[in-house]
Amino acid sequence: MTSNLIEGKRNHLSSEKSPYLLQHAKNPVDWYPWGEEAFNKAKQEDKPIFLSIGYSTCHWCHVFLHESFEDEEVAELMNKIFVSIKVDREERPDIDKIYMTVCQMMTGSGGWPLTIIMTPDKKPFFAGTYFPKETRFGRIGLIDLIKRIKDLWANQRNEILNSADQITFSLQNIDQESPGEVFSESTLKKTYKQLSIQFDSVNGGFGDRPKFPTPHNLIFLLRYWKRTGEKKALEMVENTLQAMRKGGIYDHIGFGFHRYSTDSIWLVPHFEKMLYDQALIAIAYIEAYQATKNDFYRKTAQEILSYVLRDMTSPEGGFYSAEDADSEGVEGKFYVWSKEEMEKILDKDELNLAIRTFNIEEAGNYLEEASGRETGKNIFHLKKFPDKESLEEIEKIRLVLFNLREKRIHPHKDDKILTDWNGLLIVALAKAAVTFQEKEYLEFAKNAVDFILSKLRDSNKKILHRYKDSSAEIQGYLTDYAFFIWGLIELYEATFDIFYLETALELHQIQIEDFWDENIGGFYFTAKDGEKLLTRQKEIYDGAIPSGNSIAMLNLLRLSNITGNYELEEKADILSRVFSSKIEASPLAYTQFLVAIDFAIGPTYSLVIAGDSDTKDTNELIRIIQKEYIPNKVIIHRNTEGESSRMDGLSNFIQFFIKLDDKATGYVCINKTCKPATSDPEKIIGLLNAEWKI
Repeated sequence: MTSNLIEGKRNHLSSEKSPYLLQHAKNPVDWYPWGEEAFNKAKQEDKPIFLSIGYSTCHWCHVFLHESFEDEEVAELMNKIFVSIKVDREERPDIDKIYMTVCQMMTGSGGWPLTIIMTPDKKPFFAGTYFPKETRFGRIGLIDLIKRIKDLWANQRNEILNSADQITFSLQNIDQESPGEVFSESTLKKTYKQLSIQFDSVNGGFGDRPKFPTPHNLIFLLRYWKRTGEKKALEMVENTLQAMRKGGIYDHIGFGFHRYSTDSIWLVPHFEKMLYDQALIAIAYIEAYQATKNDFYRKTAQEILSYVLRDMTSPEGGFYSAEDADSEGVEGKFYVWSKEEMEKILDKDELNLAIRTFNIEEAGNYLEEASGRETGKNIFHLKKFPDKESLEEIEKIRLVLFNLREKRIHPHKDDKILTDWNGLLIVALAKAAVTFQEKEYLEFAKNAVDFILSKLRDSNKKILHRYKDSSAEIQGYLTDYAFFIWGLIELYEATFDIFYLETALELHQIQIEDFWDENIGGFYFTAKDGEKLLTRQKEIYDGAIPSGNSIAMLNLLRLSNITGNYELEEKADILSRVFSSKIEASPLAYTQFLVAIDFAIGPTYSLVIAGDSDTKDTNELIRIIQKEYIPNKVIIHRNTEGESSRMDGLSNFIQFFIKLDDKATGYVCINKTCKPATSDPEKIIGLLNAEWKI
């Protein structure tokens, strides 16, 4: 521990809200938050800027912190040569996306911690990720890097400035859109074939190692199966979801998924748990259950949500961001078990069952990351699913182990609340509530919406990005709007409370006004009145989370079909053309966007249910329809006893939809062609499944 830490001295991060920045608040490095104070200091003192970007649950960010930023020798050099800035990528994804693009341009790869050296006017000239303190195995150490930068800044300034200008020019022109032609079904087929080639038929998932869940790949494949009847598409989804659930990437004791698998067999995870992963993976299991009616998928989705509602829910109603991979300075320590530990708490029969079920080994199956030596610890995983006869006993064992594990030192919890990630969880809860007929999920989703609307909007009713310690800050990004609007649409279709649809339309109008590119089309990641950075990006890549444009595309189409507003569909068409050339060239990077394209190509279905609210026939009709897997549909309830005029004001084509023979009645339109009204649920289901096999 350094002397500064002992004395309790603090740098310029002590008043920040970000858990990541606060982890560095007692470093001897004189960190500044991103802001004019730091940039002005760099200009006045003629120093380059050392920009370090990470997040609070990032394992290698912790290593970098302890190895270098808490070290007096490193700090003395950094303070002498640089003005140092710390950025939390989850708070400021706009900054992170720009400089991560720079890193990928300059090095061919990227990741966190992200290290950028730049001029006082924010132009980068060096990029990298983690650096050890000392040079080793051909990897330059931070101390040597700092000395090299010092020499270049003093003796080759013109070359540095020219390089920074060239990098900035390339950055500003890298995403020049060249709008292409309209998409066709051939693009969906091409994407399916490429996923088939990358599919790991032995272990599930795509590619080799590391292996990520990438739920939007699975959601795309489910829709492709629904469209074409291609059995292999469904097999890829089921194989992957079952392999993930059996693997060590799943927390078999406390539920929820870890970030990714470091190997190809889903055994050894990177142990952090992210809110967005829980939401998106839960959605994939929910839709798989709708498609197959296999109760295994329902149970897994419910377990994921149980973890979130138990461990990641704030008393105010929002959802926390993440749990760390590390505890007591060791990755995975909270989650792994030795056989000896289990022998002390389980009787002989329980122990034998646990060993057989979770594949416990005497020597352990979890190796030390650095040395590759056996630790004697085990990551629980399944080689096969237990017999039904043993499930009750296994659950008793799980509860014993869970209660004991709760007494361990827990990993750090990042308790900031982000609007966009909360939006994804609202989607998952609303879908689960409808699919599993669980009202509890609706209450949590409603509470989260109330929280965001009351705590994460400014005086102009615009969305804010982050809430922490009773304070909401940071202007909302495209993902904050798009993901939250998605949640509101799902919640409307789960409850038919017009308030959620009205709010979605209100926020969507702000999104168009503040983010839409009036020249070419598409949505920028930052608002028109946001901070001016090196470039204003349009994000389309569907990475760990979908892009804002991908979700906005589907929102435009759904809201157009609900309201009959053709202008929204026109914007969706423009949006698809703006990025079509890029997507056609590499469709696997944009599978969530292609989910929206699947909806746009059609057939799409609009279903209006005209009936009194809270009557048996109306609710039964809704329930039967909602349990079906019909992804490319919108549902509208026209209340025939009270609030019809309010809904009529939002949707311009339903005014004359009424009950027939005093029964709740369904009106199905396929690709904007309306079919005969009926009160027979089987006929409605038949119409909603019509014309898929094309």
